Amino acid sequence: MIILPAIDIKDGNCVRLFKGDFSTVEKVADDYLETAKSFEAAGAGWIHMVDLDGAKEGRPVNTKIYKDVAEKTSLKVEVGGGIRNIETIDEYLSMGISRVIIGSAALKDPELVKKAVEKFGSEKIAVGIDSMNEMVAAEGWLEGSDVNYIDLTLKMIECGVRYFIVTDISKDGTLSGVNAAQLKKLYDATEGRCNIIASGGVHTIEDIRVCKDMGLYGTICGKSIYKGTLDLKEAVALGEGEK
Repeated sequence: MIILPAIDIKDGNCVRLFKGDFSTVEKVADDYLETAKSFEAAGAGWIHMVDLDGAKEGRPVNTKIYKDVAEKTSLKVEVGGGIRNIETIDEYLSMGISRVIIGSAALKDPELVKKAVEKFGSEKIAVGIDSMNEMVAAEGWLEGSDVNYIDLTLKMIECGVRYFIVTDISKDGTLSGVNAAQLKKLYDATEGRCNIIASGGVHTIEDIRVCKDMGLYGTICGKSIYKGTLDLKEAVALGEGEK
């Protein structure tokens, strides 16, 4: 299982939110590149990055930051936030981003997802399934829907998607533990047809163990690293197996 340390960007700063609420923004690091390099030094192979400004505005805002991390570290960069068309996906992949996350557009424009997978390949495209009480949210989590998270995942699998970032918004940034029950329901429903990356609520190494034991493809760690409740090096060692 891969471990993806996370950097969320708002107004050019490394921040975290509490349950996706933009009014709770908290700066957690001074320099995005130094932070990314510290993840690299701890043994991480991937980094999960979110353009919070982009998610809110529906267009890329902090593009240079992600390009910098891709060019100046060995990390594979996964980016989401404000990705609404093929041109943006192409731009990100052309600058060395390894995987692009389609979030709101998956709910509102499934045809875009299908075209993206056909054009760029399933390895390059992930879909973000963000939910509150098992119902999918969109537009930087500012809009709700009546679509169940499992139903959307199954629909996206039919579109050719193989990578999913699954976030329980009520857990995100809370350090209260992953929603294992919700993740297990999705894992069972998809019957091994996709790679699930858990996001939201990771607190300690036990959360990493829970996700690994469940058979998930990956786990995203954000606030737990910044607050010191999770040692990234230890998490990578557990996730990938001792080397």
